[in-house]
Amino acid sequence: MKSIFDKNTREEVIYRINSLSNNSTANWGKMTVTQMVKHCAKCEEYYYGKLKVKRSILGRLIGKKVIKAILKDETSALKKNAPTSPEFEVNEDKLDFEKERAAWSQLIEGYENFDNEIFTHWFFGEMTKEQLGQFIYKHCDHHLRQFGA
Repeated sequence: MKSIFDKNTREEVIYRINSLSNNSTANWGKMTVTQMVKHCAKCEEYYYGKLKVKRSILGRLIGKKVIKAILKDETSALKKNAPTSPEFEVNEDKLDFEKERAAWSQLIEGYENFDNEIFTHWFFGEMTKEQLGQFIYKHCDHHLRQFGA
C-alpha cells in the first residue's frame, strides 16, 4: 500500500499538487482549491506535531474500526464529504494559492525525515508510523481527486 514515507509516493503527490491551478474546481464538497490546499497543509502541520487537536469522543468509540476500514487495501478510501475537526476547516477567502500550494509541497517533501514511530490521531487514536504514512497518502489522494489531480 502506498505511504507518504516512500520517496516515489511523495514525488507523485507533489507532481499532482503542482498540477493544480487556481482555477481547479471541486468534483464534490464546498472548499475552493485554495482552501483545500490550506486544509491539507494544516493537516501536515498536525502530523509534524505543530498543531494540537483534542481527541474526539466519537473517535474514541469507533476510531480504530474506521482506520482499519480506510487502510484495508489499496482501493479503500475516505468517503466524499467526510467530516473533519474544526481545527482543520478553512473558511478564509483571501488566500494566496501559489503560497499555500508551495507550503503544502514543502511539508510533503519533509516526510523524508519524519521519525515519529507512534502518533496519536485526534480521531483514530494511536497509529504506527506505517499506518500514519498510509493514511496521510490516502488523505492527500482524496483531496487531489476531489480537484481532478
